[in-house]
Amino acid sequence: MITADRSEQESTWCPSGRPDAPEAVVLGVRSGQGGEVVYLADPVPARDVLPLVPEGVEPTRVLRFASHCVSACLHRRGNDCTLVERVAATPADEDRNVPRCHLRAHCKWWAQVGVDGCRRCPAVATTVVEGDDLGALVADPATTREQLDAWIAEKDANEAGEASEVQEAHEADEPRPAATPSRSSA
Repeated sequence: MITADRSEQESTWCPSGRPDAPEAVVLGVRSGQGGEVVYLADPVPARDVLPLVPEGVEPTRVLRFASHCVSACLHRRGNDCTLVERVAATPADEDRNVPRCHLRAHCKWWAQVGVDGCRRCPAVATTVVEGDDLGALVADPATTREQLDAWIAEKDANEAGEASEVQEAHEADEPRPAATPSRSSA
């Protein structure tokens, strides 16, 4: 007998899935300076790719996997994915094209937040790297939307303050026109 949860698992996929799940596929390869995902044109079974990853390299460091969305996931709240809620709360380049993705028709993130999730998906890392404070906050199931919003606001304020300091320093270094003595008629 197929339960409702089992049916959902078969039709709904997580684009930040587990590589060891039997149905897992490689969604894309992490590439370039920012480590963003470059999506594969067609899915490749993870079981075919995992043996090719060099020993000592965490597969999620270099690849993004998709697997069934499961009710036991730490990021699950009812039928919603809290991970994509946190991902969608992060800043995104609104001019970024939505990447081509073979998963979209069955993607939990697409179904839940639509294009907002797709625009941010290439930047999502399954393995959070040291020093990526925002990535760590987003990945932590205990992080609330309020905490995430506060962190982003603080970072924006700090960056605005730093930019202002740089501008002030630049203005202080600019040569000023020499003052001309005023002539008084006596």
